[in-house]
Amino acid sequence: MTATEAVETIQREMTTFARRARASAGRMHPELSLVSYTLLGHLEEMGGCRATDLAAHYALDKSTVSRQVAALERAGLIERRQDPEDHRVQVLHVSAAGRGILHQVTQRRRAAFRERLADWPEEDLERFAGYLERYNAAATAPDAEDG
Repeated sequence: MTATEAVETIQREMTTFARRARASAGRMHPELSLVSYTLLGHLEEMGGCRATDLAAHYALDKSTVSRQVAALERAGLIERRQDPEDHRVQVLHVSAAGRGILHQVTQRRRAAFRERLADWPEEDLERFAGYLERYNAAATAPDAEDG
């Protein structure tokens, strides 16, 4: 296989992976799309942030984030709090209900990954994890293109 063919295979397989992830998100929890799950996870990891920070981090339109945030608020999964340092700013935080659902979905997703990778040798798992970290680190570089 040439390098060009390898890159085409990687692109095709990653597209398949993304499609499966989106399709399985609804089965993990009916109220939590893949985007919602991702945003909740980021809010929990960061201990809260502004909607504009979410948009910037994920390179999404503010309107897209605004719709997602509104849906998460309506579902009671996030809450807005005033920034203690700047009372004009609203910071989004995962609510107790949101943390519960996030934990539940995360456990299901991890179980699905464990099942899918159960037959892989440890060395392959370590190598695959390293490749994904390397790929994603490059994707977050300032000059990185989509994908």
